[in-house]
Amino acid sequence: MPINARLSVMLRHTTFWLERVLAIAILTGMTAFFFGSLGIMATENWSQIDTLYELLNRILLLVICLELIRTMVTHKLEAVLELLAFVVARKTMKPDLTVVDILLCSLSFVMLLAARKYLNCDNQNQEKSIKDR
Repeated sequence: MPINARLSVMLRHTTFWLERVLAIAILTGMTAFFFGSLGIMATENWSQIDTLYELLNRILLLVICLELIRTMVTHKLEAVLELLAFVVARKTMKPDLTVVDILLCSLSFVMLLAARKYLNCDNQNQEKSIKDR
């Protein structure tokens, strides 16, 4: 086997395992953040609207972490699009958005939906296999 091919295989295996290690590190940090958030949210004043925004922000951050882990492990376009959708959703939940921010977030969602429809080949292949049965 040529040295370039061996180097390529070795880099692929190294990248594969380093991504897994990073995913575990993100999962560990996310777990610590979750338990820290439980303690913080238990002491919040729930009569204020800012507490709800803080709760939603923390939940969306946890979901973004999960989607990032899924993206690192699966390398699928669908996972990347869902990760971006949650990032835009988190941005949209900020209470101090301007009209331009809301417009840009809405356009981002439309673009993500269009990308999912026209670039996601997995669902098309699944639909074809179901129709062939």
